Amino acid sequence: MAKTNTNSVNIKNKRARFEYHILDTFVAGIQLGGTEIKSIRNGKASILEAFCVVENGEIYIRNMHIAEYENASFYQHKPKADRKLLLNRKEIDKIDRQLKTKGFTIVPLRLFVNEKGLAKLEIATAQGKKLYDKRQDLKEKDDKRAMDRVKKEF
Repeated sequence: MAKTNTNSVNIKNKRARFEYHILDTFVAGIQLGGTEIKSIRNGKASILEAFCVVENGEIYIRNMHIAEYENASFYQHKPKADRKLLLNRKEIDKIDRQLKTKGFTIVPLRLFVNEKGLAKLEIATAQGKKLYDKRQDLKEKDDKRAMDRVKKEF
């Protein structure tokens, strides 16, 4: 049996690093149903509008869109259902303590499939940036582009 390249799935949330100051990152497993993993392996998922919540000592991701699997019969999953994240108790407690501070949230950064073929989600505790922080990031990005253009000429 030929081994397929399952590591090609790497869905990023590019807005997260622009909108938030990233503090701690964690890698969590996701509790998925039957056809959900197949859609993720096909790259048919989005975490742009997703966010995480802590309920009853568990962490859930909400608003993560996983498209319905086109080759499935009538056993389909809900595209925007809440999905439980699999973390150990120490990590959940650490995240919960950080969320008690005003202005902190849990942001999904990246959805990927590891070498064992399991779907993983990289999440981070983050604090929202102010408008002037965002302007500073854009200015640094433009300066870096200008420097790269000058280097390219020589």
